[in-house]
Amino acid sequence: MGKVITIANQKGGVGKTTTAINLAASLAILEKKVLLIDCDPQANATSGVGIPPDSVDYSTYDCLVNDTNPNDCIIDTDTPNLDLIPSHIDLVGAEVELINTWQREYVIKRFVDQVKDEYDYIFIDCLPSLGLITVNALTAADSVIIPVQCEFFALEGLGKLLNTVKLVKKQLNKDLQIEGILLSMYDKRLRLANEVVSEIQEHFSDQVFETIIHRNARLGESPNFGKPVALYDATSKGAINFFNLAKEVLIRNNDTIKRKQKA
Repeated sequence: MGKVITIANQKGGVGKTTTAINLAASLAILEKKVLLIDCDPQANATSGVGIPPDSVDYSTYDCLVNDTNPNDCIIDTDTPNLDLIPSHIDLVGAEVELINTWQREYVIKRFVDQVKDEYDYIFIDCLPSLGLITVNALTAADSVIIPVQCEFFALEGLGKLLNTVKLVKKQLNKDLQIEGILLSMYDKRLRLANEVVSEIQEHFSDQVFETIIHRNARLGESPNFGKPVALYDATSKGAINFFNLAKEVLIRNNDTIKRKQKA
């Protein structure tokens, strides 16, 4: 049975989608069977793995609102072992349409459970909010990864998100765990960035991943080419960071690396 990991932070621009695309792709290249679910109407995770959002027949919206079988929505990507349930701009209206749905917080869980056994890992990329879709994603998940940007307002909203995780755990998903807090967009030349890293590591200790995602030109460029950074430039700092993160996730889950990767 696959592990479901939601990637969430209501603060925009912290690297959620970058993390979702590249962690999922890195694990897939390490020969894990991975499904990426794009739950953001901007569909950046969809385009970031090379799928034009306007070209898809079925999307996350259909699974949420029309009760479409998720197997009809899953499409292959150019990354071996990585499948995708794409997003579409239609998802903008999904929260309103779900308001009167029976057990509306469990809609994502219901369709994820249908495909869970077919994958080693399932990643859900959330939109930057703590609305109904994000609550759905947390309810469906075994754990959550929280990307945090290494900048002045890094802790802004983190407490609110952690409280939301606690509420979901208490009321909707008693098994929800924090997979880890991921420090991203790190520039070691900046004193402030180093101070933020020290502060978060001090306050959250073992909840913080050892791997830190550095600012990297290749990491920023790769979505424009519809590729994870590992396919765009496997020797780049960004690719190496995400391979290291993938290995750390495997270790935390007592999983094995099937194929050695150079780092």
